[in-house]
Amino acid sequence: MIELLPGTSRALLHRVATAQREGRAPSVVAGVVREGALVWANGWGDVPGPVTETRYRIGSLTKTFVAVLVMRLRNEGLLGLDDPCSKHLPGTTDASIAELLAHTAGLPAESPGPWWERTPGRTGLDQVVSEPLHPAGRVFHYSNPGYTLLGALVEKLRGEPWGEALRKEILEPLGMTRTSLLPAAPHAQGWAVHPHADVLLPEAVQDVGIMAPAGQLWSTVGDLGAFGAFLLRGDDRVLPLGTIAEMREPAAPGEIYGLGFQLARVGGRLLIGHTGSMPGFLCTLWTSPGEDLAAVILANCTSGVLVGGTAADLIRIVADAEPAIPAPWRPAPATDPALVALTGTWYWGTSPFTVHLHANSTLDLVPAYGNGRATQFRRQPDGTWLGLNGYYHGETLRVAADHFDLGTFVFTRQPYDPAAPIPGGVDPAGWRGVQKAADGA
Repeated sequence: MIELLPGTSRALLHRVATAQREGRAPSVVAGVVREGALVWANGWGDVPGPVTETRYRIGSLTKTFVAVLVMRLRNEGLLGLDDPCSKHLPGTTDASIAELLAHTAGLPAESPGPWWERTPGRTGLDQVVSEPLHPAGRVFHYSNPGYTLLGALVEKLRGEPWGEALRKEILEPLGMTRTSLLPAAPHAQGWAVHPHADVLLPEAVQDVGIMAPAGQLWSTVGDLGAFGAFLLRGDDRVLPLGTIAEMREPAAPGEIYGLGFQLARVGGRLLIGHTGSMPGFLCTLWTSPGEDLAAVILANCTSGVLVGGTAADLIRIVADAEPAIPAPWRPAPATDPALVALTGTWYWGTSPFTVHLHANSTLDLVPAYGNGRATQFRRQPDGTWLGLNGYYHGETLRVAADHFDLGTFVFTRQPYDPAAPIPGGVDPAGWRGVQKAADGA
């Protein structure tokens, strides 16, 4: 781990202090994660305890924790993402588990009855889930009751309260000892700040009961730094990085939500994480996987601080002032010569592509000129290759002696190689000059 330079640390503090003053928050605390560790943490205002140890309510960031629990169940074979929720919770909704995770199940944004965040918690699913507003899978419509169902699903399949599953399966393995369903000292008091006067009104804390998976948790900069490092790098005790990468992929129209993650492009940078709010509190945790950076910000006010933008700024400050030093290049270990033989130039029709082999035995298929259908592939046990991103995401590449087939497209070593099975065949007269073409030869 390389510590931040003093100038970078001061720029981060300046941004947090500005957010606290302009947002008129009693306190703001923040942290930055780099190379898997919390490398900077500070606060501004009346922080009631150590910056890294003081609990704030994190609101809807709770949903990402619930999504991790659900994906663990999927990885264990206890559910499928395409399963209708009603398969496991009869009488609820026929929307799929994936649609609940991505807020495309069509359910209402809030539960029926009084404002759930400010009232004592309901106790039964019939009190929080009502008729859908949209057909499942058609539109993105953020739904707090949808995550209530996912929390209930965890409880049903684990046979214990979801908070207990959370503690055993996420918090303890990651060393998050100060994350909890209810506050414990030291913790911040939540405040409403008058919009036109510098006066405060305390916000009451409610145990929201069955709605807790939508936004109940309290946490700290220190704990959320550990969670941010996990979301960047994975941890096989909780979820492997491959599953986290799957959760990051857009799963809702508009590419604004994955499976438990919000997605945002800020200043050309893709940020992945979640925002959160509850009466008296605001929160954001953003990660930038390509830069191995994360930032968390917590404030104890109902509104005012632009926590999402501030967290994005913290990542930008570090990325711009101290660009990540790349890992040294090293030659690959012993590699199958057949894989090396796949590298070089291939042609789709007359369009040249270049195949690169990486040390981890993945292949990149890259257009030789400009933008195009670039895709990375991972070798499968049966010898085929699976597209991991880009145009051919999920498609299968099959290698033959003189060509490879990618989603019915044939790539050859020469443009329209007559020895390869080009769909439609190749004119036996072969390539010709302009005059011969004009003569019909």
